[in-house]
Amino acid sequence: MSIPYWRLSGFYFFYFATVGTFIPYWSLYLKESGFNPVQIGELFALLGGTRIIAPMLCGWIADHTGKNLRIIRITSFLTALFFAGFIFIQGYSGFAWLTLAFGIFWNSTLPQFEAVTLYHLKHQAHRYSQIRMWGSIGFIVAVLGVGGLLDVLSTDMIPAMVTSWMTLIWLVSLITPATKTSHHETDGVGIRQIIKRPEVLAFLLVSLLLQFAHAPYYVFYSIYLKHYQYSASLTGLLWALGVFAEIVLFIYMRRVLKRFSLRSILLVSSLLSVIRWLMIGWCIDYFWVLVFAQLLHAATFAGVHVAAIHLVHQYFGDRHQGKGQALYASLGFGLGGMLGSYYSGYYWETLGSAIVYSIAALCCGFAFVIAYAWVGREKTVSSAA
Repeated sequence: MSIPYWRLSGFYFFYFATVGTFIPYWSLYLKESGFNPVQIGELFALLGGTRIIAPMLCGWIADHTGKNLRIIRITSFLTALFFAGFIFIQGYSGFAWLTLAFGIFWNSTLPQFEAVTLYHLKHQAHRYSQIRMWGSIGFIVAVLGVGGLLDVLSTDMIPAMVTSWMTLIWLVSLITPATKTSHHETDGVGIRQIIKRPEVLAFLLVSLLLQFAHAPYYVFYSIYLKHYQYSASLTGLLWALGVFAEIVLFIYMRRVLKRFSLRSILLVSSLLSVIRWLMIGWCIDYFWVLVFAQLLHAATFAGVHVAAIHLVHQYFGDRHQGKGQALYASLGFGLGGMLGSYYSGYYWETLGSAIVYSIAALCCGFAFVIAYAWVGREKTVSSAA
């Protein structure tokens, strides 16, 4: 069976075009709608909170039914439907309820599609980066396009634009072929036995800490830049630059995986994360320092994510792949993102942005120590793998 390359890539393109519209500019939209930093942090934390339970529930259903793609089609449709409510609703309580509603389905979609992609790739897991790269391209297209539009238009257009991207995600899911999964029921290793392994626990804690550290970036980076008189176009350019660096790494990731262990990639990425958050926190007035910090996104996000996806694939196998991807998303992006959003929202004004980003750097330092001590020396991912 041939790999449906363009349909898988198309899903990632539209999914991360949505992210490229939502993450950089949603906080600006909330600020223009009258919400303060604490409320903005709370709303992002609510979104992160839905990422704790929803992916795990969908992962359990998917692994027991083998209907990953049907779940994706349902959740992507309901995501667009609920998000459309932001076009009409006003007030903090309404935004909070809608955030919970769309977040439950939005955060259930990607982990299952990651599993679908790996099922399609089978023994060609090294091609994952080639497909995931199109998500990064979608992010750049969206973040630059919306940034340019916001120089001349109001942020009021953001809810409609995000809804449009979400609708396209659903349409692509309808033409993506399903996979026949193999659950290996004779394999007696249960999900609890896998999770109890020290290297798996360490990996999950490292993922949590690294995503906790990313929260001030995702929630407040655009507001931060606007406060220091950076235009919307320049803000979009800086976001896009980070993802461009990510694309370059994805292009060469196959060679990187053949040459370096997953452990090494995780360790180096953690160290570079420390440097990146300190640069952003303390050098906001120096544009070229910010440029270099954005180039480090190749390591702090792409390097970490690709290593994590392969580690989940190795740790959890086919039988528990849906649950494994969901657990990684739930603890890292979910719990880590929720806690990071809360802390950055509450301390953004009281402690200041430099201290908030310094705390993020400290968390990445802890992640490095934990990974160094407990995440095992994994084999490189060969082209035959």
